[in-house]
Amino acid sequence: MMSVLRNPYSCHIRRLLNSKPSYRSLSSASANINGNILLEDQGDSNPHYPHMFTPLDLGPDIGCLPNRVIMGSMHTGLEGHSIPKLMLPLLNAEDDHTDLTEMACFFAERAKGGASLMVTGGVSPNRQGWVGPFAGKLSTETERDRHKVVTEMVHSIQIPSYGANTTETARICLQILHTGRYAYHPFAVSASSTKSPISPFQAKELSTSDVKATVRDFVNCAVLAKEAGYDGVEIMGSEGY
Repeated sequence: MMSVLRNPYSCHIRRLLNSKPSYRSLSSASANINGNILLEDQGDSNPHYPHMFTPLDLGPDIGCLPNRVIMGSMHTGLEGHSIPKLMLPLLNAEDDHTDLTEMACFFAERAKGGASLMVTGGVSPNRQGWVGPFAGKLSTETERDRHKVVTEMVHSIQIPSYGANTTETARICLQILHTGRYAYHPFAVSASSTKSPISPFQAKELSTSDVKATVRDFVNCAVLAKEAGYDGVEIMGSEGY
């Protein structure tokens, strides 16, 4: 079963941070020379987020997080691209940028700093949903295999669960982003033939069969994400996308 997250609004985050934990709260953090988080037991000295560093159980799919430090999705420019190899010589590309090792290192460093759950930058489920021409996409087994370096590196990081004297594996979810009429390319599609204020391209209106195909593309992307080792997916569905 695949866990699906919606965009975490601030009220949801506050509820996660302030809900009653199973263990005594620990609230003061410092970093050692390796960049890993160390905590000092100072009881409930932080009146705003007293449970920040206590475990949070998100169910059987994602599991129990060692703390409530959650890193939301942001574009890093490390999500790779989907340019066909045959086109790379024509573009004089020195690097095909399909290797996602830099993206893996980026998230691994955040996990070493104590972020227990992270969400990647947006990755499209199909060509129409690209952010821009040949932007990051996950719709094939080849693209799936490129993401394994990310999940494997993140899952190699152990984060201490304070108050339980145990460690938990860092978790990472993939954000599925279909840009709709916000797409900055001529293949943009939407529920109606309109143009967003941030793109010069007018979107094509989706037919009923197009909508069903897009739904299948989301499902396919989620399945590939799970096979790549992601702990869940976040579906970007706000702001007109």
